[in-house]
Amino acid sequence: MLTVVLSGLRARWTAFVGSFVALALGVGLLATMGLGLSATFDAPERAPQRFAAAPVVVKGRDAVTVDVRRGPRTATVSQRLDRPQPVDIELLRELKARWTVTTAGGPDAVGVHGPATEVRTVVGDRAQVLTGGERRRADPEPERDAEALVAVNALLGTAGGVTTFVSVFVVASTFAFAVALRRREFGLLRMAGATPGQVRRMLLAEAAGVGVLASAAGCALGAWGAPWLARVLVEGGLAPDWFAIGGAAWPFHVAFWTGVTVALAGAFAAARRAGRVGPGDALREADVDTDVLPLGRALLGTGLLVTGAALLVWTCVGEPSELLKRKTYTTLPMLLITGVALLAPLLVRPVARALRLPGATGMLVRENSAAAVRRTAAVAAPVLVTVALAGTLLGSSSTVTSAKAAEAREQTRAERVVTGDDLRPVAGASATGATSVFVRDGAEALVKYGARAVYDPVAFADLARLPVVAGDVADLDDGSIVVNEEFERRAVGDEVEVWRADGSGPVRLRVVAVLALGTGDNGPYVTRANAPGVAVDRIEAGGAVGAEALAAAGGTVRGVDAWAAATHPTSSPETRLGLLLVLGIALVYTVLALANTLLMATSVRGGELASLRLAGATRAQVLRVVTGESALAVTIGAVLGLAVTAVCLAVQGAALAALSAPVALAVPWPTMAATAATCALVAAAASALPAWRLTR
Repeated sequence: MLTVVLSGLRARWTAFVGSFVALALGVGLLATMGLGLSATFDAPERAPQRFAAAPVVVKGRDAVTVDVRRGPRTATVSQRLDRPQPVDIELLRELKARWTVTTAGGPDAVGVHGPATEVRTVVGDRAQVLTGGERRRADPEPERDAEALVAVNALLGTAGGVTTFVSVFVVASTFAFAVALRRREFGLLRMAGATPGQVRRMLLAEAAGVGVLASAAGCALGAWGAPWLARVLVEGGLAPDWFAIGGAAWPFHVAFWTGVTVALAGAFAAARRAGRVGPGDALREADVDTDVLPLGRALLGTGLLVTGAALLVWTCVGEPSELLKRKTYTTLPMLLITGVALLAPLLVRPVARALRLPGATGMLVRENSAAAVRRTAAVAAPVLVTVALAGTLLGSSSTVTSAKAAEAREQTRAERVVTGDDLRPVAGASATGATSVFVRDGAEALVKYGARAVYDPVAFADLARLPVVAGDVADLDDGSIVVNEEFERRAVGDEVEVWRADGSGPVRLRVVAVLALGTGDNGPYVTRANAPGVAVDRIEAGGAVGAEALAAAGGTVRGVDAWAAATHPTSSPETRLGLLLVLGIALVYTVLALANTLLMATSVRGGELASLRLAGATRAQVLRVVTGESALAVTIGAVLGLAVTAVCLAVQGAALAALSAPVALAVPWPTMAATAATCALVAAAASALPAWRLTR
């Protein structure tokens, strides 16, 4: 058996090149992403900077803490404040009376040159006492290092997931198509006495050999690519300047064994199918594909398709806001994409025959594509995956941001908007500032809501055009609050227990209006009396307010449309770079799959192409037929990918409508067209080159 396997690998090495390259690239990418992920798990240990010379730091309260009931016991939950509170003046006097005290950068913390034990005795529970490495918590933005890695972690996790998804699909499809092309060979082996089990073991052994070699090469590729990826992330603004790849070994183990597993899993179904080939198949194999959709593949594809559609509908009906989150609109479409791709052999024939191509060449292209279902599906499926990923990822992201911008424009009657830090309020205009409120969610949780503080409730009510579902925002005063439908207590007249942005409270505020949830930015509204320390960062003004008065506010004055576009861009450069990185991975895989499939498929069509020449077709006509078939297969894949995109974006639009948010669907036509065009060019070249050689 080993001799047969090695001989087969040597004799058919060209058939395994595509699988080897795809698998090696996949393992390399997984190793690269794994090394990047390992570098995001822990932010670097930085020495205290603000109070480096002080052995003890006394810091004001930086979190609101609430006791909650969890069963028979009482537990403490906390939420971080937007900014730490100042050290109590009386406490500061006591500290200065005993020890040397240093201040730096604000009243929220002081350095104390005294014994930590004695300082703790004096401070008690009036403030926090920090020593050693904990003194870093008094530095500006103490969580910035950890927070900077959250986006990198999410990006690399998504890219790793897409890599695994696409690599499994491509490798499995490549092995399946290669087995279909070797059907006569397996029939001859059966005629020579090989058992079905021997045929299956031979294929699995070939896959294991390719998997081990490709995985080893991929690990080497990952070791080279990880530092390069880190530089790209830093230069693109996706990672902080200090981000670097560490020396963790686990990503290589995960990538290597994942690669071997993918190779064996991809070959397993094909091996079972090969084992069922009978001796007579060596003699009676027809050129028209039959039994192109085995029962197992049909059941799996249907199951994934139904599951994906059901989850989309269930989420849209039950939790529509989830469809606006990146984690959801990145993962759920993959079920639909995989389901449609698995069912591609069932779909390509009716789609191909539904197209009316002109002339005799067009008729031949259509009929050949419909007859050779395996070849057409093997080309269409990876195109479907890439076009659908481009449409769903970029389309969903752009739809959400477009909806946010449209929502912001619709929620004000103002003609001009002033934005900036610490603006001066303008008479007759609505001035608001960003703040936070903390509210119990049930009996066991404390939730932080981003809110806006209103300076002039009358001007606010006059200019606001909020999606009110109950009550009236004109009733807002110092003893009340405007909430959204996410609040547990949201009936007009209910009282809500609230902790303010500085941690003070609780205070009980009466609900005077309830807003639709929208895209998630319809947070609660309170007056500035319930927003200690708030600064005006936005002023909305109607036509009655003069331009000079707005200019005197000290910020940037824009029209409403310009303000919405500036504050709610289609997507940030960092987000777009991350999505394009993910799509680039899928496109590279698709190009490899197309090139490998068409090189293999066209190389075994010598007899068919020779028959066309004998029938009077010129070489140019033969090449037009071959490239036309590949172009038609790419078109079918693009159409199916567009169909998946349409379904996903339609459901997302329904979710926006359910949330009373503007439905602003954004289909990334340029990206999808460029993806399909790239696939068409690669497919044409990969089919034309062997056809040119065979028709010499």
